[in-house]
Amino acid sequence: MDEFYIGVMSGTSLDGIDIAFCEIKPHSFELLYSAAYPFDKELKVDILSAINTPTTLKSIGELDTRLGKMYADAIENFIYEKKIDKHKISAIGLHGQTLWHEPNSEYPFSMQLGNPSVVTAQTGVRVVTDFRQKDIALGGQGAPFAPAFHNYLFSKLNGNVAVLNIGGMANLTILGDELIGYDTGCGNVLIDYWISQNNSVTYDEDGKWAKSGVVNTDLLKLMLKEPYFSKEAPKSTGRELFNGKWLKRQLELFSLKRGGNSHIKNRDVQATLLELTVHSIANEVKKTSTDLLIVCGGGVKNSYLMERLKNELSGIEVVSSDECGVSSEFMEAMAFAWLAYERVHKRCVKLSSVTGASKDSILGAIYE
Repeated sequence: MDEFYIGVMSGTSLDGIDIAFCEIKPHSFELLYSAAYPFDKELKVDILSAINTPTTLKSIGELDTRLGKMYADAIENFIYEKKIDKHKISAIGLHGQTLWHEPNSEYPFSMQLGNPSVVTAQTGVRVVTDFRQKDIALGGQGAPFAPAFHNYLFSKLNGNVAVLNIGGMANLTILGDELIGYDTGCGNVLIDYWISQNNSVTYDEDGKWAKSGVVNTDLLKLMLKEPYFSKEAPKSTGRELFNGKWLKRQLELFSLKRGGNSHIKNRDVQATLLELTVHSIANEVKKTSTDLLIVCGGGVKNSYLMERLKNELSGIEVVSSDECGVSSEFMEAMAFAWLAYERVHKRCVKLSSVTGASKDSILGAIYE
């Protein structure tokens, strides 16, 4: 029986809301429609403030409702624009907006906001959300989740295949007898942060600003000493580590090592941050026997980033998922449509080998 699901994703970059309308059958998956909607600018500022500075329960509660309203408005617009019959939609898979990810503390948790009751009340469609907490309750990282979907899509390809998603953070999936996946570290988050602070734009189109700079190898070596990069999997990360404060500390340490006299051009910092993303990814891929790397996520749009990644991984075929017939831009939204399908059918998602959870489990909560 054909079933139809909507997947909704907004990542740590806070650059937009990706929506995918998918037809899912027992042995096939097809993306029918997709669209991206802008992230509310005022809401983005308030989310970053909540992440980076002390906040209140009132602010968190209001952010939850505001995000729910933003998602619901985007979904309603999407349904109207694509002329989708609401009655045919089995469920909306909603990831929500991650504010904080803390799977390794004494009381581990991962917080995604975007009130699902608001979404289902406004759209009239049931919502599946809260995918991460069950995995964390079973001792897992609660992330990344994309590897399960990558495995579903690409496991039948020949050769040693890996899938790389470059969003705000970057995560790597190694396909094989045992599914392996983890966050390699920062993807676009620091690149976007630095250019937004210095050039009044939200992202470095095609990496042009980075390409105009010169990589500072000493700064790059310093940043690559971040303990997260040498940590063994399973592991996951987010803005709670890689953020403006982290970058400020790195630049201060760099200055101290130079005796407090270390002027570095802003464009050179941008070039070095792009290399940080490239090297932190390439260092992990080189540990594997990968001969085909399929790349998806917003990083695919950065042509200079892709160029540098291919150069650093010479000998490995690096392609976008679009070249394999799967949308690189909407891969994550599609993943949450699929996860909603799995939840509705009460299936365990095979992720314990990725996250370190004690067992695979049914993931997500249904809001009727």
